[in-house]
Amino acid sequence: MMSEIPKWTASGDWFDVCSCSIPCPCIFAQTPTNGQCEGLLAYHIRNGVYGETSLNGLNVLLLSYFKGNIWAGETKAILAFFLDEQSDQQQRHALQMIFTGKAGGFMANFAKLIGENRGTYFVPIKFEVADDLAYWSATIPGKVTVAAEALTGPMTPTGKRVQTINAPGSEVGPGTVATWGVATSDEVTVPELRFSWNRKGNSSKHIPFNWSGP
Repeated sequence: MMSEIPKWTASGDWFDVCSCSIPCPCIFAQTPTNGQCEGLLAYHIRNGVYGETSLNGLNVLLLSYFKGNIWAGETKAILAFFLDEQSDQQQRHALQMIFTGKAGGFMANFAKLIGENRGTYFVPIKFEVADDLAYWSATIPGKVTVAAEALTGPMTPTGKRVQTINAPGSEVGPGTVATWGVATSDEVTVPELRFSWNRKGNSSKHIPFNWSGP
């Protein structure tokens, strides 16, 4: 029952690296570049609490695949969940409740887009994001190595970021600012879950998130 779920908050950094060309159409609630989107979604909780349980510093990675425009109701996503192995039993429960949508908040709406869950796994996760958003990266040893640098070009002012405000398909909720990047590494090797690719130069974006529930 929702009334049994404690009050919780979680805020931090999110980014993705996917198979779409820059810019990924999905954040604009459009059909993916090649009709399908395959990628990784990474979350780092800077500040979070689930009841009395601190979530500070914990990481979550999702591997994702869908075909068609997910925001138009044409399809649902196939996901696999990778949660920070440094979490204790209470933290693991909290992460699973929040990220599967069972604890309410934004992820309860996100969960409606999931068609198949290929499991939840506890693994070592390293997450890094530059304070000035010049780069971001995440790794799971032997399984995932993703990294991106901030998108720039001849008309981008020095030190400024290429950003989108109030995107209609924001993956972390409304009212966000997305900073665009280009993938410098996008290697995923999890064949047992049917997720494997190796590419670079494709779309990436960083968005801060700030959730609460139930």
